[in-house]
Amino acid sequence: MAHAPLETTSSPPAPHPTSSPPVSHPASSPPTPHPAPEPSDGPRRVVVITGAGTGIGRATARAFAAQGAHVVAVGRRPEPLAETAAAAADADGAIVPYPADITADGAPEDLVGHVVDAYGRLDVLVNNAAVVGNGALGSHTKESMAPQLATNLLAPVLLTQEAVPHLERTGGVVVNLSTSVGQRGWPGNSVYAATKTGLELLTRSWAVELAPRGVRVVAVAPGAIDTPIADHQGWSPEHRAALRAWQIEHTPMGRIGRAEEVAWAITALAAPHAAFVTGVVLPVDGGAVVG
Repeated sequence: MAHAPLETTSSPPAPHPTSSPPVSHPASSPPTPHPAPEPSDGPRRVVVITGAGTGIGRATARAFAAQGAHVVAVGRRPEPLAETAAAAADADGAIVPYPADITADGAPEDLVGHVVDAYGRLDVLVNNAAVVGNGALGSHTKESMAPQLATNLLAPVLLTQEAVPHLERTGGVVVNLSTSVGQRGWPGNSVYAATKTGLELLTRSWAVELAPRGVRVVAVAPGAIDTPIADHQGWSPEHRAALRAWQIEHTPMGRIGRAEEVAWAITALAAPHAAFVTGVVLPVDGGAVVG
């Protein structure tokens, strides 16, 4: 049986008594953009590098000095720092040794205060200093882990925290040094790997926190690099040779990297031309992390 059509009117139906009027939500405001810093012939950049006495830190100090920067080279031992500085005698910039234990109470405040008093600015902070300590689960004690945690994780937090207000004034950059091996399991070196993996998370978190303030945070994750860091482990020549052989075998490019190759990545990420790069962790490992 056919149904009669419903009668309609030109007026809209009355709203249901319990209906609420639509609510208009204001659109959220976009963050205030920071202009990209432009390369200029203005004041020389001031760069602080921890662990600058040898290896990657030394190569990075020399690379920044070659670009004309004033480099404050931080490390525990004065003699290696002097060697780092001497190699920059003919560079456009300069390397000034700053012997200090960055894990000591008040060290971050003293270091940053010294740099700002001496140069009036801070443009780049490179958190490179690290302590390696091997040992499988079951062998660790609070005392044995303390140097790694203090140097590899706590010192970068406290030093970056102290540097940020000054980096904000220059549109500066924080470069953290991680390790590509820490992106996989590392039996026998789990505490060291954990400190470096933690530094990667801090890199990503700080990148988001500090972007509104115009400060970039990036990280470089070296693989097997020819540095003296293993000299402090007390390993026999046979153990070190076996480790190198294993590293080469697990590096698709089939060789050990050079500290200068890591320094190139650090200076490139810290350059003004990389102004839109933040939160990235760049492996420099010959393909080890993907191989």
